[in-house]
Amino acid sequence: MTINHSIPYRILFVCWGNICRSPGAEAVFRALVEKEGLQEKIACDSAGTIDQHHGNPPDGRMQEAARRRDILVQGGARMVTPDDFKTFDLMLTMDNFNFSELNGLAPDAEGAAIIRPFCDYLTDHVDTQVPDPYYGGARGFDLVLDLLEDGCSNLLASLRKELGI
Repeated sequence: MTINHSIPYRILFVCWGNICRSPGAEAVFRALVEKEGLQEKIACDSAGTIDQHHGNPPDGRMQEAARRRDILVQGGARMVTPDDFKTFDLMLTMDNFNFSELNGLAPDAEGAAIIRPFCDYLTDHVDTQVPDPYYGGARGFDLVLDLLEDGCSNLLASLRKELGI
């Protein structure tokens, strides 16, 4: 990962529609950052690779599953923009399709260099993709949150080490 040492260090979580996985990742990671008192050092947001759900709140099933873990998932869906490649230091994709789509949106090699699969940060799970729970039942949202909690805690530990915070 290339660190540009901007303060705060900015992370964008990316899924397809920005109503399930990426807002869940944003909420899980934000809660960890706030618990550690690192809001001045690390910031995050989420976006999708499509604009179909623009402005919609996160899926109610994701909100409910996260609420049971005392995590608040909120915001409005939006699509990745060209400016995001200038604003964020790291873009984490939830699956291979999102990785491919985001690379297609990257304006240049420098933009593509900040894109990385979220599952690279998993240590307690062997998954290589965060599955999209949208068309499944409530259990799928719990699985997604398990993966997000695993990856986000390792992401934060990695950033603490790399940023010296």
